[in-house]
Amino acid sequence: MIALDMNQLSGRLRQDEPMSKHTSWRVGGLADQYYVPANLADLQIFLSMQDVETPITWVGLGSNMLVRDGGIRGVVIAPLGGLKELYLDDQGLVYAQCGLSNSKVARFCDNNNLSGAEYLAGIPGTIGGALTMNAGAFGHQTWDLVEQVTMINRKGELIERYPNEFEISYRDVRIPPDEWFVAGRLRLGKKVEGQNNEIKQLLQKRNDSQPIGLPSCGSVFKNPPGKHSAQLIESAGLKGYCMGSACVSEKHANFIISKNGTKASDIEALIGFIQKTIKQQFDVSLETEVRIVGEVL
Repeated sequence: MIALDMNQLSGRLRQDEPMSKHTSWRVGGLADQYYVPANLADLQIFLSMQDVETPITWVGLGSNMLVRDGGIRGVVIAPLGGLKELYLDDQGLVYAQCGLSNSKVARFCDNNNLSGAEYLAGIPGTIGGALTMNAGAFGHQTWDLVEQVTMINRKGELIERYPNEFEISYRDVRIPPDEWFVAGRLRLGKKVEGQNNEIKQLLQKRNDSQPIGLPSCGSVFKNPPGKHSAQLIESAGLKGYCMGSACVSEKHANFIISKNGTKASDIEALIGFIQKTIKQQFDVSLETEVRIVGEVL
């Protein structure tokens, strides 16, 4: 890691930042460096100043991430609040930078009489995270809407790419090495007459079935082909099962809830126990949807 000339930068750099402040599970050790860029141009400068060997980790709302208790080496980039441009371009596409929350993009589309992005309101996280993992809900996926994306590399260079340049699948997008999403352009349809209150209805459906308001990461496991992870976990008798103070939700079995004093190691151990149990009982391998990063303490 090289010393930075902060006079060239307009963002905020923090040393030894507790990642528990930036993840929805409220756990995680210290990040060596934590950078909040002021805007896209500032991010370009910051990346161009990094040593080629410095590990770089991106964190949005921290809603699909488990940071281990030993923290994160290198640099964490947090675009939330800085990369927030959102507008309709001259082709009628929605341009959304990666630091925007999915819910804000959904409401922007709704306010502009556009249809197709309503489900984003039910996905906790940012557009950057949604692009990275092809996030979805209620039968929809992010990349169904994507017309074009803007990537950034370690040199701070911007690259325009199109969906046919990626290998896209359920909750997974194969990304070129040392490139990250900084913006997407989404193509949406126009609302039809009488099409109103869809966001409100989807959020109500989510609130009725998920433990909203409790520290979790959303769905922990991907659904195996033809099956539902929550049903498998419930059938295995694991609803409410705890390791330390990390517990499988009583309301939705594909959610793990953290309580006061929970450690990342408790959550990771519970994830492993669930996987082992489901494999033994049903011969099904559960793959995590949540991203696990950082060092074991």
